[in-house]
Amino acid sequence: MEIGLAVPQYGRFATLDSVLRVAREAEAQGYASLWAGDRLLTPLRPKDRYPGGDGTVPPAHRVFLDPFAVLAVAASATSRVRLGTSALNACWYPPVVLARSLTTIDHLSGGRLRAGLGLGWSSDEYAAAGVPWEGRARRYEATLDALEAIWTTDPVEYADEHWTIAPSHIEPKPAVRPPLYLAGFGPAALRRIGRRADGWLTATLPIPMLTSMWDTVRESAERAGRDPDALRMVLRANPEIVTRGAAPPRSGTVAQIGDHLLAAAEAGAHELILDLQHTAADDRHLMELAGEFRDYLSAASAAS
Repeated sequence: MEIGLAVPQYGRFATLDSVLRVAREAEAQGYASLWAGDRLLTPLRPKDRYPGGDGTVPPAHRVFLDPFAVLAVAASATSRVRLGTSALNACWYPPVVLARSLTTIDHLSGGRLRAGLGLGWSSDEYAAAGVPWEGRARRYEATLDALEAIWTTDPVEYADEHWTIAPSHIEPKPAVRPPLYLAGFGPAALRRIGRRADGWLTATLPIPMLTSMWDTVRESAERAGRDPDALRMVLRANPEIVTRGAAPPRSGTVAQIGDHLLAAAEAGAHELILDLQHTAADDRHLMELAGEFRDYLSAASAAS
């Protein structure tokens, strides 16, 4: 299992110094990838529950940097680590704008982009972005279709009920089409991943639930005539490191969280994204924890 790190982006870590320091030190520690998320706002009276914890948006998310800018800074400070989005809310962006931003990061980083997209969970954010909440699944599928056309054809031509792209040159193209990972947990989302993605962006879940969902993805790939073994499971963990009152996988010691992540690897996870911004006190502490996780997971993998 490869290990990635969430790049500093929100709360106390939403600073240029944090992005630069953590990106450089993560690469020096041997981390495989850096990942950025996507938030627009924190409603005072949200219409929808946050998908995690007690259902409320973490206070740290009140300050949230733009994912494209953060990854561009990380790209400038590194030379090897892959750069991923986990996950962009695809429907907020017209496909030509989304393609331009992603392709620019891929182009300037020497082909290190991993594009991760999702539907999002907040109707308040959709309203603020001026995008209808109803019909979002159809818009999402159309976004994927348009993105594929922009990345793989020249000239590009695309039209549906949402957008019209007149026959046009849209460049630069990625040297190699970036891997496309999709997020989601419902049956329709899991089937979509199997049908058309290169992998699944998931989160820390009970292992039986993770295995059942992964089976759905793989079965969907087989029905679509695709090789299920070519798909990757990329799992994001947002642990709180505590010494008492542990409740793995959401909270616990490095060893307790690490053991759950190793079990997830046994269940099929190919890559792990550690997001330590909720639990680290500062940049130094974040990288200390990152080093502890790297050492624990590496030692356990070597022993097995």
